[in-house]
Amino acid sequence: MRESQRKVVCVIGTRPEAIKMAPVIQRLGREAWADLTVVATAQHRELMDQVLPLFGITPDLDLDLMRHDQSLADFSARALQAMDGVLADVAPDLLLAQGDTSTVLAGAMAAFYRRIPFAHVEAGLRSGDMDNPFPEEFNRRAASMVASIHFAPTEEARGNLLAEGIAGERIAVTGNTVIDSLLETARDDLPLPVAVPAGRRLLLVTAHRRENFAGPMAGICSAVARIVADFPDVEVIWPLHPNPNVSGLVRDALGRTPRVHLCAPLDYRAFCATLKRCTLVLTDSGGLQEEAPALAKPLLVLRDVTERPEAVAAGVARLVGAHPNRIHAEASRLLSDPAAYAAMASGVSPYGDGRAAERIVAVLRDRFAVH
Repeated sequence: MRESQRKVVCVIGTRPEAIKMAPVIQRLGREAWADLTVVATAQHRELMDQVLPLFGITPDLDLDLMRHDQSLADFSARALQAMDGVLADVAPDLLLAQGDTSTVLAGAMAAFYRRIPFAHVEAGLRSGDMDNPFPEEFNRRAASMVASIHFAPTEEARGNLLAEGIAGERIAVTGNTVIDSLLETARDDLPLPVAVPAGRRLLLVTAHRRENFAGPMAGICSAVARIVADFPDVEVIWPLHPNPNVSGLVRDALGRTPRVHLCAPLDYRAFCATLKRCTLVLTDSGGLQEEAPALAKPLLVLRDVTERPEAVAAGVARLVGAHPNRIHAEASRLLSDPAAYAAMASGVSPYGDGRAAERIVAVLRDRFAVH
């Protein structure tokens, strides 16, 4: 490391973190002032590994912490201990993490204990309900308490942070880095991951939240089956999260349903191809709530509350929960009423213009580079 450089650690653990941090990692890697170390906790081993090569990223340190059927307490304890060891060895000037996973919480706590500045990407999201999503609402609130710099994706997120007493000079509104990755990847014309006959309308479905396990997931499956039965020109692609609480139940409920394609998690390029081609998105994913509006895809959110209300306010997303009748009714309306569909397929993107990473690195350069 040159004397003029500052040591920066970026920690990632899950597929969404890898996608959202990739543009930041790529830009930091080109900054002369930054001596960058990328740390992977591998909170979600296979899903994270699936994404990183697409962005040309190889972790400098791989903690390989994932264990089969790991509990939140078990993983969080091991992640905190491992991250403390990393910070002791590397002694960085800054730790950077994104979002609201247990990896982020462990990194923020380890940085706090070591008195190392922590910068939080995608800061300020709030649902107002500690149980929805669980444990993410707690994780991001706790991370905000110790962060030195808050990179808020929207003005609403900034407002949440200000309301919690965080000084405005510590907050930068940047947009969301997921739009950077999405727009870059979606430039290419790629084939769908499964064969869908020409002229068919395509529904993209994803669901993985803990609050939707068991009964709620069964309700989502019931709604999907009814939609397919009512609309013979509709096909469904549902990439299944590997958690057996999701994949087992969904396969049992829909595995033999015609025109429902249950598949393994898609690599990011295949996911972008599916999102570009689809007619409608049903999801409880946070990332898809940001991505679908950017490609003008109407979005039904399979949750009762969301920490991403901007898309709902803009009229391009609607909360339907895991309630089968509501899901079926709203999807049927969009599939039957061209005017209703057009109103939601407006192309309004509340989450950024594809330059979030550029803004984040500019702030870091201003605060940490030697001038």
